[in-house]
Amino acid sequence: MSQESSAASFTEVDDDAVAVENATGQEETRTFADFGVSEEVTRALADEGIIHPFPIQALTLPVALDRHDIIGQAKTGTGKTLGFGIPMLENTIGPGEEGWEKIPEKNQGLPQGLAILPTRELAKQVANELRMAAAHRSVRIVDIYGGRAYEPQQEALRRGAEIVVGTPGRIIDLMRHGSLRLDHVKTLVLDEADEMLDLGFLEDVETILSRVPERRHTMLFSATMPGPVISMARRYMSKPTHIRASAPGDDTHTVKNIRQIVYRAHALNKDEVIARILQARGRGRTLIFTRTKRSAARLAEDLERRGFATGALHGDLGQGAREQALHAFRNGKVDVLVATDVAARGIDVDDVTHVINYQCPEDEKIYVHRIGRTGRAGNKGTAVTFVDWDDVTRWKMIDKQLGLGMPEPVETYHTSEHLYSDLDIPEAAGPRLPASQRTAAGLDAEEVEDLEGPHKRRNAKGSRHGARAKGSRSGHSGRASSGRASSGKTRSRAGSPKRSSRAGESRDSKRSEPRAARRTASENTGGHKAKTSGAKGQSGQTRNAKAQGTKSGAPTRRRRRLSFDDI
Repeated sequence: MSQESSAASFTEVDDDAVAVENATGQEETRTFADFGVSEEVTRALADEGIIHPFPIQALTLPVALDRHDIIGQAKTGTGKTLGFGIPMLENTIGPGEEGWEKIPEKNQGLPQGLAILPTRELAKQVANELRMAAAHRSVRIVDIYGGRAYEPQQEALRRGAEIVVGTPGRIIDLMRHGSLRLDHVKTLVLDEADEMLDLGFLEDVETILSRVPERRHTMLFSATMPGPVISMARRYMSKPTHIRASAPGDDTHTVKNIRQIVYRAHALNKDEVIARILQARGRGRTLIFTRTKRSAARLAEDLERRGFATGALHGDLGQGAREQALHAFRNGKVDVLVATDVAARGIDVDDVTHVINYQCPEDEKIYVHRIGRTGRAGNKGTAVTFVDWDDVTRWKMIDKQLGLGMPEPVETYHTSEHLYSDLDIPEAAGPRLPASQRTAAGLDAEEVEDLEGPHKRRNAKGSRHGARAKGSRSGHSGRASSGRASSGKTRSRAGSPKRSSRAGESRDSKRSEPRAARRTASENTGGHKAKTSGAKGQSGQTRNAKAQGTKSGAPTRRRRRLSFDDI
């Protein structure tokens, strides 16, 4: 790339890394073909209307296509997936493609590329984007992650996979089972490295890195660069190029095209305010984040009663119910999704127009992850945060850390005039969505996917309804314990829940170490770590449900202790 066409300047940052920072927006006029991307991949991107690369892609492609190791630092929603996905595809040979016959027959079908992600949802999203870019190639892409039966993933690997995308726990499991070989990997990607650190996966990642060839192309992407991530990069990367990407003039911690609004709201009036916000002009898919599972279930059910097509995503729902809600949200059958922070790292939908924080986030990092679900891929978005009176001090700390300049939230009720002008809400908007505007099909229009395979369906039945009380779409009828009989548990004749195999995970896995168990549980909930206690590791949910069962069928007084699982 010539000096005139380059929008990057190079400076030394340490002994074995070079930093690249974008300075202008000139790269937007260049196409993927201008960067040397193959005709097949360029055509596949054009089929989806993707012509010009985003800044992180424009900076990454020239370096990555030359197979130099990369540390990419970019905010959530800036398009880094294609930044590493295109170079991975260009360095991979599919069946029948040029160079395939040169691969020894015994090695054909073994992974040439490996992408490691912290959560199931991210793994699925990355795999889908790679499949989109490889639509005119014969490269086979397989995603592997916990929460699903082993057998379909093992069968897909047996048939051949040139690129594998997965979470650390399931990758290690399949390696130990002999189903996954990594000794021919040419391209390795570590995405969301800081999140893997937060979830305790770095040790697992290093285990995987020890099984791939030393001579390889490695790309690491992370929103932040904490010390352990830098140390790992130094150990496993060769003279990496450090790329930081941001939009011109955007030196904030959050994406510039997200409009951020903060209100001091009363707890008893929040639902009324949200009902008006959801009737704002131009509102599309909307994510509402709550601090607790109970709040998510209650709010989702309340909004559904008000006429909004709403789904819920939280830890008390079974795997099937969570998948159903996510698919319905992506497919437009529901346009409001109420979620706990467990979903913040996993949801990746480009056209979310609004994010609402029902309570003030715990810290600035959670705030950034939450609002980063909107304003993605160059789109504009709106983030509204409710701050309770007790959380004003916490909000001031977040505001100071991020330099938002909004330390004093405006006191707001559903009758406040500025609410309607701030968010372009019609003055006639009321507490319920008018019947004429209820156009979404609703959650029940989305089928529940079979996650466990035919031989485990007996244990999986009730995955959708067992996680919800009285057929509620949202997971609860407001009682904290009503959603506890979720997928993965069956009832004995005495009425007490009995743990069944968790989507093929614990029955087939040979892992017995507590760390490995915690890792798998975290992956299956998109980052939420399950808490267990007692001599046999019974969960708080199991103990609570047992307290409601009887041995003889006679009713007993309900006794219930709050545990961390209730939060």
